[in-house]
Formats: sequence, C-alpha cells, structure tokens
Amino acid sequence: MSDLENTAKAANQSEIRYLTPPTIETGNKKKFCRFKKYGIKYIDYKDPEFLMRFVNEQGKILPRRLTGNSLKYQRKVAQAIKRSRHVAIMPYVGDLLK
Repeated sequence: MSDLENTAKAANQSEIRYLTPPTIETGNKKKFCRFKKYGIKYIDYKDPEFLMRFVNEQGKILPRRLTGNSLKYQRKVAQAIKRSRHVAIMPYVGDLLK
C-alpha cells in the first residue's frame, strides 16, 4: 500500500507542478526614441533598409506605441516613408515584405 500511496503523491505533485507554469520574463523594457538617444536629426527617405524597420509585413507604418518614437520623429519617419514610396524606392503594398 505504501508504494501505491507514494506513486499517487508523486502523480499529484507532478500535476501541480505543471498546473503552475514557470514565470517567463515578457521583456517589458521601457520604450525609447532611438532618434533622440542616438542624436539622429535627419531621416533619409533614400534608405529603404532603415525605413523597413518602421513598416510591418503588409507595408503599413507602425504606430508610435509600438516603435517608441517621439511624436516629432514619428512624423518625420512617416513623411520619409511616404516620399520613398512616391519615388518608388519602397512599395506601397507589401505582400510579406520581411
């Protein structure tokens, strides 16, 4: 009987262990404006690799709450992306760009 009780206790402990998953760090680091931090004054519309960081897979401009840009530089990024699209350096609609 003691072996049966031990296996039942072990089974209960293992079930309890898996019911509460280990805590995983979600990476809630504070967002920052990379332009202010690195002192970038001008955003070049002729640099599509840099501008692709601010565009999702569908070609939409990512919002400030995701990129962490300040309002001033988010406007400049949006203007640079629009200029780059107009001159046909970047596509307007990207079907899985990245």
